[in-house]
Amino acid sequence: MEPISRRRFLAGLVASAAVGTACSGDDSSTTSSPSTPGKPGGGTDTTRSTTTAPVPDLPPGLFSLGVASGDPLPDSVILWTRLAPEPLTGGGMPDADVPVRWEVATDAGFGAVVAEGVTTATKALGHSVHVDADGLEAGAAYFYRFVVGQERSPVGRTRTAPAAGADSDRLRFLFASCQNWKDGYFTSWSHAVEEDVDLVVFLGDYIYESGKDGGGGARDHNSDEVVTIDDYRNRYGLYKGDADLQAAHAAAPWVTTWDDHEVENNYAAGIAQDPGDGIDFVARRAAGYQAYYEHQPIRVEPPDGDSLDLYRILDWGGLARFYVLDGRQYRSDQPCPGGDIVGDCPGRNVETATMLGREQEDWLGTSFASSKATWNVLANQVIFTPLPLGGSLYNMDQWDGYPAARTRLLEQMTAAELANPVVITGDVHASGVGDVSTGVAGAPVVATEFVGTSISSEFTPELIDAAEALIGGLPQVKWFDARQRGYVVCELTPDTFTTTYRAVSSIAEPEADISTLTTWLVKAGTPGAREA
Repeated sequence: MEPISRRRFLAGLVASAAVGTACSGDDSSTTSSPSTPGKPGGGTDTTRSTTTAPVPDLPPGLFSLGVASGDPLPDSVILWTRLAPEPLTGGGMPDADVPVRWEVATDAGFGAVVAEGVTTATKALGHSVHVDADGLEAGAAYFYRFVVGQERSPVGRTRTAPAAGADSDRLRFLFASCQNWKDGYFTSWSHAVEEDVDLVVFLGDYIYESGKDGGGGARDHNSDEVVTIDDYRNRYGLYKGDADLQAAHAAAPWVTTWDDHEVENNYAAGIAQDPGDGIDFVARRAAGYQAYYEHQPIRVEPPDGDSLDLYRILDWGGLARFYVLDGRQYRSDQPCPGGDIVGDCPGRNVETATMLGREQEDWLGTSFASSKATWNVLANQVIFTPLPLGGSLYNMDQWDGYPAARTRLLEQMTAAELANPVVITGDVHASGVGDVSTGVAGAPVVATEFVGTSISSEFTPELIDAAEALIGGLPQVKWFDARQRGYVVCELTPDTFTTTYRAVSSIAEPEADISTLTTWLVKAGTPGAREA
């Protein structure tokens, strides 16, 4: 297959947008697929119908939220869209399910379609679509699109993972987190499409639940604090309407997990941040989880009430294994009253306290034991490295609030003789590089942690100086910066894991320059990072 360059992809995307409302042929025609029949997939529709059901009368602008792909396997990838001509006011769709045709091709003009079929955008799932497009070649790039009636979606570019266990000489991925609409523009995503990555890993806080405040920031939210399924859908409609974010989704497959703001700040399992606020938190969490599923290209089953099985593995040949963690749904309540950063208390050292829940902990240990990957990457939400501030203060929402759980995880790594573990982290709106150990003086380095800054969410300005002094002065912290917004690009080979921090000059404007802050290198077989 001819390689697809970023320039060819962007040219195809522009051409598709120009003719987005035209479609060759009637959607009621017969379709077939040259690929193998669809297999059951987690939460996806692999229907390959030969006849499309009639399309109801629909308003224009069905694909206002763009397209996305995610969770690639060697022979398949999840394709996503949501029909929403009025994304800020309920979606604007009729009270009916809608047939949607999907196509995968090796060229931007769709002259060589290799897989296609018909699925259904159901009212029950907000007229979202999750298709497991299978029968594809391993390690190959593709274009995809959706068609409803006479309207075409924008074109997305995706790729499959290498064959299981295959020798791969390179993986280039980008990770990011924390995009608060009110704090600034998603300027970084306009540069991310230029990075030519194989994969984007998003580590949580895709949306923020807070209400509009009426001024002061670069832009404002579209409603009061979100609580119901309609609220969350409209908030995703706001965020996913951002052109730069849409372009980043269309440029490469994503692997996503959540943190807290997809539901509510600092919640823990079924416990709200403020249990006395009068809101039914179980219902709120169920709404947040359903809206998350409806708006992400994830290979999981749809939510069951207020639960969604999100943790999973992604293998990239024999080069890398990603462990996509869920550090919110199953965790014990944060210990020690008084706020996020407080002094120690007996509750912090309870042996049964958990960040991941026992079932996810057991799954992780089993997954470690079965890994044959050169690099083992934990896609993690909150800071893992021990960070005692001033010797006695801890952030209880991070792994420092759950030291026994962290110790169990490190012991699992050791027991499995896990090769080259690397932790990638979001949440804190700052960048950092740390050596991971048990925290005991003189303990050996077990892994490396790369903490990425935010897309737009700001670090509290009045705390920046203190944070950089306290955190940057810890011996296990190699580098720390709380001032810059951006993303992190990682390039893996069988010998090295190279991590480059990229930051934009401003989030106060829709356009800004980007530059490299620093680059770090981990050598296979040697835990710990050094500046490149």
